[in-house]
Amino acid sequence: VLDAVMPPAVTGAIVALIGLNLAPNAAENFASQPLVAAVTLLVILLATVAGRGMVSRLSILLGVVVGWVFAALTGNLGDDAVAAIDAAPWVGLPEFHAPSFNVSAIAVALPVLVVLIAENVGHVKAVSEMTKRDLDDLAGDALIADGLASTLAGGFGGAGTTTYAENIGVMAATRVYSTAAYWVAAFTAILLAFVPKFGALIFTIPTGVLGGACIVLYGLIGMLGVRIWMDNKVNFNNPVNLTAAAVALIAGIGNLTLTVGGVSLEGIAWGSVGIIVAYPIMKKLYDSVGEGHGAKY
Repeated sequence: VLDAVMPPAVTGAIVALIGLNLAPNAAENFASQPLVAAVTLLVILLATVAGRGMVSRLSILLGVVVGWVFAALTGNLGDDAVAAIDAAPWVGLPEFHAPSFNVSAIAVALPVLVVLIAENVGHVKAVSEMTKRDLDDLAGDALIADGLASTLAGGFGGAGTTTYAENIGVMAATRVYSTAAYWVAAFTAILLAFVPKFGALIFTIPTGVLGGACIVLYGLIGMLGVRIWMDNKVNFNNPVNLTAAAVALIAGIGNLTLTVGGVSLEGIAWGSVGIIVAYPIMKKLYDSVGEGHGAKY
C-alpha cells in the first residue's frame, strides 16, 4: 500500500519539502546573530569534513557547544541567562493535569493528523534511505507509537508528540543509526527533564547557534529527499513526476497557508497531502492517454 500511495517520486518530494519548509526558521535565526551562527556553522562543517571518528560523529554537538561558548564570550547570551540558571532548582517534578475534551479543539487538531501521518511515513522513508534497509513494514508501528505517545501525553496535560525532522538530520549528519543509541538518548532526556537547571541551561542557547546548526540539519533532510529520487532513478522527463514534485515543493518551501473551515493548514500539509492525493490521479490520467503522449512509467 505504501509503495502504491507513496512511490519514490512522492516520498522524495515529501522528505525534501519537510526539510526545506523549515528553511525560513533557520535563516531567521541565523540572521538574528550572524557572527555566532557563522562560527557554529563553520565548526560543524570542519568537524564533519575534517574530523575523524567521534569528532565527525559529534559535529553538531561540537558546533553547538563552541557556538554557545563564543556567544558567551562576545556577550550574546543575554543579561538574564546566568540569573535564570542560578534561579532554577536542581530537581523538579512535572505538573500533571487531567484531560478535558472540547469539540472545537478536536476539530482543529484532527486535520493535522493527516499531515503527521505523511510526515511520519516520510521520516521512515528517509531513515530507510540512509540505512539502505527496507523499513516499510515498520511504518505502521511508527504511526501506532506516535498515536499512543500523543494519547499518553494528552492524558496528563502534556503536548502532542510527533517524530522530529531535526532527529533525522542528526542521523544523517552523524551516520549513527543504532537504535540502542536512541534508547539511551531517550532515557537520558527523560532523566534530564527532572532537572530544571539543565532546562534553564538549554534555554540559554542563543538563536544564532540554533540557526547555524539548523541550516545544516534542515538542509540534510532536504537533500535526503533528492537522494531518494536519485537512488530510485525517478524519471523527471515524465511530466507527472516533474509537475507533482514541483507543485509540492513550492507549496512546502513557500509555506502556503490557507484556512479551511476555520483550520489553518500550512505548507507541509498542502505539499504532503496534496501530492499524495494528486499524484495517483495525475498518473491515471496520463496513463489513460497512452504511450503516444510521452514516456510510460
